[in-house]
Amino acid sequence: MSASIAPASERLHALDALRGGALLLGIVLHAAMSFVPASPRFWFIQDTHPSLLLGLLSFTIHVFRMTTFFLMAGFFARMSFHRRGTWGFVRDRLQRIGLPLVIGWPILFTPMSLIAIWASHFPNGGWSRSWPPVLPNFPLTHLWFLYVLLELYVALLLLRGAIVWLDASGSWRAIVDRVFAGIMRNPLAPLVLAIPIGIAFSLDQRWINVMGVRTPDQSLITNAQAWIGFGTAFGVGWLLHRQIDLLLLLLERRWLPHLLLAIVLILISFVLSGVMLSSPGAPKLPFNFATLRLLSAILYAPAIWIATFAAIGLALRFMSGFSRTWRYLADASYWLYLIHMPIVMALQVVLSQRDWPGLVKFAIILLVAIPPMLASYHLLVRFTFIGAVLNGRRAEKRVLPQGGIATA
Repeated sequence: MSASIAPASERLHALDALRGGALLLGIVLHAAMSFVPASPRFWFIQDTHPSLLLGLLSFTIHVFRMTTFFLMAGFFARMSFHRRGTWGFVRDRLQRIGLPLVIGWPILFTPMSLIAIWASHFPNGGWSRSWPPVLPNFPLTHLWFLYVLLELYVALLLLRGAIVWLDASGSWRAIVDRVFAGIMRNPLAPLVLAIPIGIAFSLDQRWINVMGVRTPDQSLITNAQAWIGFGTAFGVGWLLHRQIDLLLLLLERRWLPHLLLAIVLILISFVLSGVMLSSPGAPKLPFNFATLRLLSAILYAPAIWIATFAAIGLALRFMSGFSRTWRYLADASYWLYLIHMPIVMALQVVLSQRDWPGLVKFAIILLVAIPPMLASYHLLVRFTFIGAVLNGRRAEKRVLPQGGIATA
């Protein structure tokens, strides 16, 4: 390895910033949702001034954001597991993932429900789902990712325990590492990793690409697409951590071709989504709706992984090295993502009837919402017990410039 290659500790700064960036992009995504041109309406309110550009923005973010997040979650899960041990890992995950889900859900869902009721007084607003839900239906809302993370941690511990018991010598794991490294070295690696979720898309007769991977935000039973799509990403992240220097170097070197190919696939998929939503099965189309859906699945599944690899490569190429700004935003991202939804929703309702361009209203939502959320993090969370629950103890910050991530 040449001296110009950044050490693993430097790359971890980039990956932690990427994980935080994935959460912050979620705020941008949700702020844009009311401006997406769609029929029928799929958000709780649709702005009177939809924007095709914001539709493309939300579509693009939706392609790779959660796959990137769960890949990073798997990567840091292995790091945390080997630092803390099994029971330390379990305690840490229950504190930092389970507790925010149990406590945060009723606190956040109450104002979100009230805002949705408020929106229902407008002709273009209101819940589109029946209420109250019947179990196993349950409105996990934007906190569904915490629920899925807990499920993946349980599956991980059970699977790892079985593997360690069956493979005491480690020979099987060595084979898996070699196979995985071989796949990752191949430029066609994103296509290989896309096969499971691509099959899941193809078998779902109701799937269209604007859905992306079906998220279990309305049920306590996680659907197969979420298990396949996000579970694969989580497992890839775990395996990446087993060979940090080798495999991250490959992703960093390929950032540009991955980025260019991702842009092409996303644009084609976006155009296809417009065709499918505007006139499914129309006689003027050269292909029927089922054929278009299959073509969308064939393009969208690789787009997920190519865009995810592009995001990782970009972070490794341009964000390695310690940055106080990115460190702060990475720490704040968890809190901001937890609390953002009621604030963004209220602003969307307030602005929905204004006769202003959609891009202007979108910018206002972000400019009004983010500063007070950041202030709440700094004043109420960062150096309090809430911050200790979400991000670990701040006393560890002394080692960050030299030692990489303090709280995985």
